[in-house]
Amino acid sequence: MFTPPVKTSDFDFDLPEDRIALRPVSPRDSARFLIVKDGTLQDRIVHELPDFLQAGDALVFNDTRVIPARMSGIRERIGPEGETLTVEVEATLHHRDAPDVWSAFMKPGKRLKVGDRVRFGTDTDRACEMGALDAVIEAKGDDGLVTLKFDLAGPVLDDAIRNVGVMPLPPYIAAKRPEDDQDQKDYQTVFAEHDGSVAAPTAGLHFTPELLEALKARGVSTHAVTLHVGAGTFLPVKADDTKDHKMHSEWGTVSQETADALNAVHAKGGRIVCVGTTSLRLLESATGEDGVIRPFHDDTAIFITPGYRFKAVDILMTNFHLPKSTLFMLVSAFAGYDTMQAAYKHAVDNKYRFYSYGDGSLLFRKA
Repeated sequence: MFTPPVKTSDFDFDLPEDRIALRPVSPRDSARFLIVKDGTLQDRIVHELPDFLQAGDALVFNDTRVIPARMSGIRERIGPEGETLTVEVEATLHHRDAPDVWSAFMKPGKRLKVGDRVRFGTDTDRACEMGALDAVIEAKGDDGLVTLKFDLAGPVLDDAIRNVGVMPLPPYIAAKRPEDDQDQKDYQTVFAEHDGSVAAPTAGLHFTPELLEALKARGVSTHAVTLHVGAGTFLPVKADDTKDHKMHSEWGTVSQETADALNAVHAKGGRIVCVGTTSLRLLESATGEDGVIRPFHDDTAIFITPGYRFKAVDILMTNFHLPKSTLFMLVSAFAGYDTMQAAYKHAVDNKYRFYSYGDGSLLFRKA
């Protein structure tokens, strides 16, 4: 009887610092590509993806667009003698809760209180109103999230965030170099259409128009879903036991048209190939125990670990993930724990590039 690993430490591995990619390769589809199928490993290149798919398969990608979700500002509070007390803060937006409300992860979190006013942007003295954005802290959660109610709402708020925010590079890249103009292009997929993510669905970064044409010629159909990736994707798993970890919710949508098309693919014997863990998590959230994919327009906090029974997805294209992360747990559930331990050891030993700007892998689901 299979007993799935449940300790977070079971998903640890050693990763040399020089394996973390700080820039993507060019062209995007020239990245290395580890094929993981039936316990075997093949070293290939991303542009060879069509060789592993067949006519009638369906490629599902996430068409979310990354917004400049990291903002610096000044927290203001009135002191006991009427003086204004200030401290520099940084917020990474996570989830839009209302037209004028976002939840966010903020630093330094312990120095923030409900009722504090925060002025984001470089122009805190109001010399130019377009250079700043105000919000009030409405709540602080036990999960590290702060609720920000902005003075603006809707599209006007979106414009203001674009004015004051910067591209939210993952912390393992941001710690090594600053964000620059090239990241505005590099950290966005060719599928990007709907604003809302604070992190890129990074498997999609490997695609080029040429690769999409090759897939079309192969007879592979393409379908879009939308999952707005939250900042929680970068958080470490702190619980010793995976069952004690709480996932942060993210909003996603699967249209009736896409659900019908993907159900038809399975009915005809085709396979569903997810580009990235975000599209996989969304499809699995939209699929019933009967294996039927249904329209979905809601938050999902699905947490997939070994022992999970997949209902919709047959093949997963994904990058290489952090040690002890929820995403490494997910791929271990999908392709098999022992298989992924061997695959990641192979990737490290053969100098594959890891994380958002790194190389890719193609995982075939373990029965």
